[in-house]
Amino acid sequence: MGFADATQFWNERFDKEEFIFGREPNEYLVEQATQFLKTGNSVLCVADGEGRNGVWLAKQGMQVTGFDVSEIALAKAKSFADEHQVAIEYTLCDTDGFDWHENSYDAVIAIFIQFADAAMRARIFESVRKSLKPGGILIVQGYTPKQLEYKTGGPSLIEHLYTEEMIRDLVNGFEILDLRSYEKELSEGARHAGMSALLGLTAKKL
Repeated sequence: MGFADATQFWNERFDKEEFIFGREPNEYLVEQATQFLKTGNSVLCVADGEGRNGVWLAKQGMQVTGFDVSEIALAKAKSFADEHQVAIEYTLCDTDGFDWHENSYDAVIAIFIQFADAAMRARIFESVRKSLKPGGILIVQGYTPKQLEYKTGGPSLIEHLYTEEMIRDLVNGFEILDLRSYEKELSEGARHAGMSALLGLTAKKL
């Protein structure tokens, strides 16, 4: 899917008054950020959508950069940031178009970015590796293949879903601080609601 097609697809999804993934930050992100991130960290939020995660991180005193392919989502994110009186540097682009500066971020956040096929996913994780500072933290949340049974959110293509083996390969050379596959009830807006098959990863760039 090219940039224009992706923009149209996600604009149509986000073009609603409500926040389709809710206004509260992802639970796994909160748990891991509370443990491994700190005030003043420079943080990149990949495909931050309507801003629920970026705004929460900024409210913790972090310097947040984010991007998304949907200008409708980013307009909602900027309004949400203003509502909470925080500043976030947002860019309209996709993962291939973002300017991944080398050794720039204390943390990269990738929450439900499962729009990527295998080739794009490899490019994203390589870009993440490049952009993290040594010692930087990567936090990932996604669905596992069992999610196809629950059908409570996420992609319908099994190749877009995460296994622990896949994730270990993608972060080869990182120190894995947490890696778990689990099932839990999610309540993150209309798009992520109900029992879900999840994977969480927190890893440190060496």
